[in-house]
Amino acid sequence: MITSEHNTKSSDKSLEAMRHFSEQYAKRTGTYFCSEPSVTAVVIEGLAKHKDELGAPLCPCRHYEDKEAEVHATYWNCPCVPMRERKECHCMLFLTSDNEFAGEQQEISLETIKEVRDSMG
Repeated sequence: MITSEHNTKSSDKSLEAMRHFSEQYAKRTGTYFCSEPSVTAVVIEGLAKHKDELGAPLCPCRHYEDKEAEVHATYWNCPCVPMRERKECHCMLFLTSDNEFAGEQQEISLETIKEVRDSMG
């Protein structure tokens, strides 16, 4: 049971690393998390899971034929090229203030992320 649970969830180390990165990146780019914290939590969890499984925070909101190849191509590694170039975040993790879904937060607690993760089974 513990093994299968470990495979479906990110490690706490990666989760905290991605949480910290997301907060710092939002502040640096003047972007905000979604007004619905569960969206932010799910994306950060997905990034952390990819960091554990693939060694890089590959965007969790896209479908890939070959995740390993995508990691090496780096285009969709967070922050992805569209985000870096145009502040376009497909995941709604980093939103500009004029986005209707943007909240006022640039921080999210580890507890919030874990609560959302655990509530999703």
